[in-house]
Amino acid sequence: MHSDKLLLDFGSGGKASQRLVSELFLKHLGNSYLNRLDDAALLDITGPLSMSTDTYTVDPIFFPGGDIGSLAVHGTVNDVAMLGAKPRFLSCAFILEEGLDMAVLEKVTASMGEAARKAEVAIVTGDTKVVPRGAVDKIFINTTGIGELLVKDGPSGHKARPGDVILISGTMGDHGLTILSRREGLEFDARIRSDSAPLNLLIEKMIRELPGIHVLRDPTRGGLATTINEIAQQSNVECRLFEDRIPIREEVQGGCSFLGLDPLYLANEGKFICILPGELKERALELMHEDVLGTGACMIGEVRDEHPGKVVLETPLGGNRLLDMLEGEQLPRIC
Repeated sequence: MHSDKLLLDFGSGGKASQRLVSELFLKHLGNSYLNRLDDAALLDITGPLSMSTDTYTVDPIFFPGGDIGSLAVHGTVNDVAMLGAKPRFLSCAFILEEGLDMAVLEKVTASMGEAARKAEVAIVTGDTKVVPRGAVDKIFINTTGIGELLVKDGPSGHKARPGDVILISGTMGDHGLTILSRREGLEFDARIRSDSAPLNLLIEKMIRELPGIHVLRDPTRGGLATTINEIAQQSNVECRLFEDRIPIREEVQGGCSFLGLDPLYLANEGKFICILPGELKERALELMHEDVLGTGACMIGEVRDEHPGKVVLETPLGGNRLLDMLEGEQLPRIC
């Protein structure tokens, strides 16, 4: 690349830009679609699609369990999959700060390529902008994903019904506390790692065998509490959670107690909520437990009709309290 730092010239569209694309991006992200280097990607897709877009600004950009590159792939792939779709293609746009170490950019790009291969998706088109020092913090990434629906009438936040059960694929709060502890230089007795992971292959397996799933959601920003509230409002039902059934790692619970945080409001990047009729519960849990990303899956609640649009948390002592959405920004730049 003839430079160990990113220069404004790399965003000019000229020779330096061409070297950046050919010597770095195609090296790690290349495939038959992207390698054509046309202004757009020519895709062959038929039928209904699921589409999602997100921009990743996480700070720090490297953290235990992942980095901004793999997170940008996982986050968008997971969002596309939550409608019961098979993610196929991603676009990727970088906003880069002048002076960024080229080694950092290559590490992030290599991580994106590896994450895309594991998720079985192709990054087919992209863009790069280089801005002056201070106009952006190192690197921001936007990804847009599209996927093909696996079932005609797939999961939606509007479909929770009384009698359904609420399942979660694993522990809550891992990603949020990991980012906070790394950002603030905090050390805990036990190592805390982000749960960032692609959920689409597990979701595809479940959708193909259990097309009766009503809702799939990943509890990212705002955590479990906020996401369940969104579902309760969309479906106009009561979602009742049993506090002692919600899986939280001991070290995450301890860290949250120390910092005055509630793990139910912390972001997760490799977990999902599954709401489905009660008679499908056992098979759904079996399918989740068969996958490494669902070994901690369990039932944490029920859908009822007593308090439409509300989330009720039942405590271990038998008391009840309303669990509201997140108010304010508990932790900025979490993803």
